[in-house]
Amino acid sequence: MADFADELKASIRESWALGNYAEIARVILPASQALVDACAISAGQEVLDVAAGNGNLALLAAREGAAVVASDLTPEQVELGRARTAEEGYDVEWQVADVEELPFEDGRFDCCASVFGAMFAPRPEVAAAEMFRVVRAGGTVGLAAWTPEGFQGKVFALGNKYSPMPEGAPRGTMWGEEEVVRDRLGGLASSVQFERHSIHEEWESADAFFEFSRNAGPTIARSKTLSHEDRAQMKDEVLAVIEEFNQATGGAIAIDNEYLITVARKRG
Repeated sequence: MADFADELKASIRESWALGNYAEIARVILPASQALVDACAISAGQEVLDVAAGNGNLALLAAREGAAVVASDLTPEQVELGRARTAEEGYDVEWQVADVEELPFEDGRFDCCASVFGAMFAPRPEVAAAEMFRVVRAGGTVGLAAWTPEGFQGKVFALGNKYSPMPEGAPRGTMWGEEEVVRDRLGGLASSVQFERHSIHEEWESADAFFEFSRNAGPTIARSKTLSHEDRAQMKDEVLAVIEEFNQATGGAIAIDNEYLITVARKRG
C-alpha cells in the first residue's frame, strides 16, 4: 500500500514543479471563492488551505480576515504561494506538507479546506482523517473536486488511460461522487452537505485550449512519456470530449466545467 502511495506522491510533487501554475490558478479561482462562501470562512477564524497550489483559497480567506496557513506537497508551489501572498500584503504562513501527514496539532483550525488538491491524495481515508484531526470539534472540512461525469473529469480519465496511475491508486474524481464522499466521511462528520457548481471556461479555438493545458505540470510530464502516436490519439479523444461539452460555435470553445463542493462538520 505504501509503495503505490509513495510513487504517486513523488509523481505529483515532481509534475507540479513544471508548467505555469499561475495560469491554472487564474481560471479555477471561482471554485476557491465558492468554497470560502460554502464554508462561511470569516474574520477571526484559523484556516488551513491544504494542497494550496499558489494560494487561491489562502488569499481569499486572508482577505476575509482569517488567520491562514497554506500547505502544499510541492516545494516550488509553496515558494510561488509565499511570494504571491507577500506581494499582496497578507501574512499567510506557508509550509511544505503532505495532506496524509499534516504537521499541525489536533484541533488547531476552524476550517481545513482544499480546492482540487487533496482529491489527488493516494490514500483518501488517510487524507480525510488528517484534515479532520487538525480541525476543532464543530469545525468544518471543505473540499472542491471535479466530478467524473464533468468535462475535467472526463479529460482526467483520458489522461489516466494513456498514462495509468500506479496500481491501487484511486481516481481523484471519486471525491466528486456524493455517495463515495458520504461513505468516506461518515465516521468523521456530524453532517455532510454538497453543492454542485461549474466554472465557465472559454477559449478562442481548440489550439488555444491545448496551449492553455500545457500550463499544467502533469500535462507536461505525461507528454514526455507518450509516443507521438499516443499523443495524437489522446488529442483526438480530448477533442471529442470538447465537442460533447462545447456550447460555442464557429470554432470557439465555451464549457461549463462541473465540480462538487463538500462541506463537512466535525463531530463534537
